[in-house]
Amino acid sequence: MSETERAAVDHLWTEYKASQSAMARDTLIVHYSPLVKFVAGRVSAGLPQTIEQADLVSYGIFGLIDAIDKFDPGRNIRFETYAIARIKGAIIDELRSVDWVPRSVRAKARAVERAFAKLEGALLRTPTDIEVAAEMGITEPELQTIYTQISFVGIVALDEILTGSGSGGGDATTLGDTIPARQDGPSSAFEIAELKQILSKAINRLGDREKIVLSLYYYEGLTLAEIGDVLGVTESRVCQIHTKAVLQLRSRLDLAERELT
Repeated sequence: MSETERAAVDHLWTEYKASQSAMARDTLIVHYSPLVKFVAGRVSAGLPQTIEQADLVSYGIFGLIDAIDKFDPGRNIRFETYAIARIKGAIIDELRSVDWVPRSVRAKARAVERAFAKLEGALLRTPTDIEVAAEMGITEPELQTIYTQISFVGIVALDEILTGSGSGGGDATTLGDTIPARQDGPSSAFEIAELKQILSKAINRLGDREKIVLSLYYYEGLTLAEIGDVLGVTESRVCQIHTKAVLQLRSRLDLAERELT
């Protein structure tokens, strides 16, 4: 974006936040609409073909509008960073509302999380897939199949870890919300720092491949297929690794939350 374009966008933000101008908001929506297509494309990569990407885009538009309404230009973050989390959250919420994931698959996801939590508490380390499978009374290949089946339960993603299991909606917490505004008080800053510390410790306990997949997917913006090319494995295998990593993080954060309450 050129300096002239950036100045024009900054002017739109100033105008909209000062006057709530519908025209300024509509112009901002059009300007940032490519973000919706980008997020919808990433989300659709692991969904059944029966779910149209056009539907995901329409869900994401509501997230973009919500982001524009709630964003504070005075915060020391880029709007794109804040909006991507909101857009993905809106898509996830809508997919949850139509409940397209079979109950049996959701039950398997909960069973795997419980197995991880139980074994980590007993072993004081990350359990192997063989140990998790044994705890669940299944074979390791069957566990890998479960990873594949639950890969996108509610769009299993790191961004969801902070949203919890609530019914969703515009008030759900996103990763972008953990970045403190300049006016946030000491209590808010402490809670955010504590959450980041817990998440950091949980990530550090992951295996090397899990860390690489999370880093490439969430920080470098690579698709699962591109990560597969980097690691020399199939896209489905990357999907399994990603799912395993997220389930481990979810079980650890749930355990940490219970210990704090």
